[in-house]
Amino acid sequence: MYSEMRDGGFTVPAVDLTLVNPAFLRREVDYPTEEPPGTIVIDTPARYLYLVLEDGRAMRYGIGVGREGFAWAGTAIIRRKAKWPSWHPPVEMQARDPKARKWAGGMPGGPDNPLGARAHYLYQGNVDTLYRIHGTVEPWTIGSNVSSGCIRLINQDVIDLFERVPVGTLVKVIGPTPPPAV
Repeated sequence: MYSEMRDGGFTVPAVDLTLVNPAFLRREVDYPTEEPPGTIVIDTPARYLYLVLEDGRAMRYGIGVGREGFAWAGTAIIRRKAKWPSWHPPVEMQARDPKARKWAGGMPGGPDNPLGARAHYLYQGNVDTLYRIHGTVEPWTIGSNVSSGCIRLINQDVIDLFERVPVGTLVKVIGPTPPPAV
């Protein structure tokens, strides 16, 4: 499931599984929920993305999430999906990251692109949140707080998810539980 594969004219390298915590590898799990099948639930504190299936089951994927100050929670809809997406770093990212500034005009899709093999574009209403569910060229970062708010998956996992969910899929992002009010 994590071996090398050819996809869209590119090679997705095999994942060195010694660098990824096995708890974050894709698997079907029990997942009792009130959410209807087809919903994506992202549990950022646990670092899992669940695609709700029938009969109290879900496909679970390990994820990398937003680092301190970049995490978010809420509800969104996948309004667009792309294979080997181009990357257009937001202006705020360009201001803080010289590597991103280099790609202000966009980085073409491919094996070196930080969005990886697939991207799901998250919208609230008709407004692009600028957050994505996307692949990564750094599978060893799965299970950590590393992104600028996007949800990243191993490339083989984001390809699997891409085939399972249509545009219009509901995404619920659960953030850290705030401390109780004093």
